[in-house]
Amino acid sequence: MTELPLEGFCVGVTADRRWEEQAELLRRRGASIVHGPSIRTLPLGSEQRLRDATEDLIARPPDHLVANTGIGIRSWFAAAESWGLGAALFAALQPAAIHARGPKASGAIHAAGLEVAYRAIGERLREVVDHVLSCPLEGRRVAFQRDGGELSAEADRLRAAGAHVIEIPIYEWRLPQDATPARRLIDGVVSGRVHAVTFTSGPALRNLIEIARKHDLAETLRATLNSPDVTVGCVGPVCAESADAEGITDCVVPTAARLGPLIRAVTDGLIARAQLITMADDTTLSLRGTMVRVGDRCIELSDTEARLLGFLAARPGAVLTKADLLHGVWGDANGDTHVVEVTIGRIRRRLGPLGSAIRVVPRRGYRLDAAG
Repeated sequence: MTELPLEGFCVGVTADRRWEEQAELLRRRGASIVHGPSIRTLPLGSEQRLRDATEDLIARPPDHLVANTGIGIRSWFAAAESWGLGAALFAALQPAAIHARGPKASGAIHAAGLEVAYRAIGERLREVVDHVLSCPLEGRRVAFQRDGGELSAEADRLRAAGAHVIEIPIYEWRLPQDATPARRLIDGVVSGRVHAVTFTSGPALRNLIEIARKHDLAETLRATLNSPDVTVGCVGPVCAESADAEGITDCVVPTAARLGPLIRAVTDGLIARAQLITMADDTTLSLRGTMVRVGDRCIELSDTEARLLGFLAARPGAVLTKADLLHGVWGDANGDTHVVEVTIGRIRRRLGPLGSAIRVVPRRGYRLDAAG
C-alpha cells in the first residue's frame, strides 16, 4: 500500500477562490478537508465607480500604475473589454511606468501586452510604493489598483508626496454571507479535529478571528492556532504579518507566495509532527493525525483516541493518572474518569495485539511500554 504523507491529517481551508484546487492538492497527499471560507471576494466589474475611474484614466492617462494583484488587473481589463473600452485602456496605460507588487500582478500586466518597469522582490505593496516615491511625483497622476480591503494608507503616502492618485476599485473583501462553514471549521480547530489551517490572504485570517469573536471563541481559537497541535500555513509574508498582528505566531510560510509551495510547506509542517513510537518488541508505529500505521497496515482512530495515544506516546514508560489524561486530552482534570477507561479500551482493541503495550497500573493509572 502506497503511503501518502498526509494520511490521518485534517486540513482546514479558508479561501473562497481556488479552494477546490487547494483541496485537491491536499487530498492527493492523503489529507481530509474541511472547507470553511472566511472571506467573500466580490467583483465590482459592473460598478459605476470602476467605470468612472477607467474613463478618467483614458481621458487623462496616468504617469504611473501600481498593479497590486493579478486577479485585479485581469478583472479590470475584462470589465473594460465588456464596456468596449479595452483598446482605449491599453493605449492609456502603455506610456505609464507600471510597478507590480509581485509575479501574479506582473504576469497579468504582461498578459495584457504591457511592460512592467518595476516588480517588488518582497511582494509587499509598501515596497512598490517606496519605489514609486523615489520618482518625482508632484502633480503626477498615479493609478492605484486597490485590493479588496479598506482605503489604503499606501495611497495616502503617494498623495502626501504630491501625486494625484486615482484609485481603481475592482473587487472587495467581505465576511461570508453564510458563516456556518467557517464556524464549523473553528469548532474543528478548537476541538482538535483539524490539524492544520491554510490562509491565502490576511483578510481571510482576520475574518476567521472575527467570526470566532462573534461566538465568544476568539481567544480559544487564537490559543489553539498558537499551540503545537495545529499547523498554520500562510501563503506569503504579507499574510504572515496579518497573522502576527492577530497574535498568531510561528506560522509556516513558503519561500514563494504561491499555492503549490504553501501546500508543500504545510505538508512538511504536519509530517514534522508525526510521532514514531517504538514498542517493546521493536515494532514501530507511526501516528499521523488520526492514523496509526504499522508496516502496510493502517488503523484509523477517532480524534480523541489519537490525542490520547499521542499523549501517552510523548511520555513513554511514565505512569499517567486518569487526572493527568483528563487534563492533557480533555482539558479538565476533574472530568469523568470513566471516559478515560472507555477510550483506553477502544484504543487497545483497535491496535489489536499491540494494544497490550498500554498497561494498566493498578490504583495509579496507565503506562505505554515504548522506547523513549
